[in-house]
Amino acid sequence: MGGCGGGKPLILPGTNGPASQRFKWDSNGGRIVFLLSPAITAGPPMPLCSPVALHPEPLVSLSHPAIPPGFQALPAGGEFIGINGPLYLLHQGADVRLGLRVEPRHLNPMGVLHGGMTASFCDMLIPLSVHRKSPELGQRFLPTISLQVDYLAPAPLGCWLEGTAELLRATRTLVFAQGLVTADGVPCARASGVFKIGPEMPAALRA
Repeated sequence: MGGCGGGKPLILPGTNGPASQRFKWDSNGGRIVFLLSPAITAGPPMPLCSPVALHPEPLVSLSHPAIPPGFQALPAGGEFIGINGPLYLLHQGADVRLGLRVEPRHLNPMGVLHGGMTASFCDMLIPLSVHRKSPELGQRFLPTISLQVDYLAPAPLGCWLEGTAELLRATRTLVFAQGLVTADGVPCARASGVFKIGPEMPAALRA
């Protein structure tokens, strides 16, 4: 059974599909609980990103586990991120990090984070980090010209996705930057991008 570094879908004996389709978050125990029939609930807990137990209850959705200290919900990204987030930001001096808790709706059919969601996360991570690390670019809209994402490892259900980014160079019209994303501390994606330096953002869009 793969944990946070495993690349195979989580298929449990006696189930009809990935474990990511049959679980809930136990807020009291701080763990993901698999929802199986009573006939197959025997046996020790099985590891995922956090301790796992087997539980014979109807299927329910995963609710938000605890967010790491220092992170605050980020009201940015428009309707798309509003639906697919939420994203969380930590900004303490030069330390800028973006985070996301991987939920069932973020997964691909293999039961790990969808590559499109990873790319969207990177597409938010880099410009938002540049905004906070460069006073000259802090209020400028930075539309993406190109984004390269290297997928290093799967990001499984329930893990904490966290990214950092750095500005490499800014010209009169372009920004070059790169970022690294981890899943529970394990590098899972590397991204680099080119962004156009656009107009100043309206005050209502600044986060």
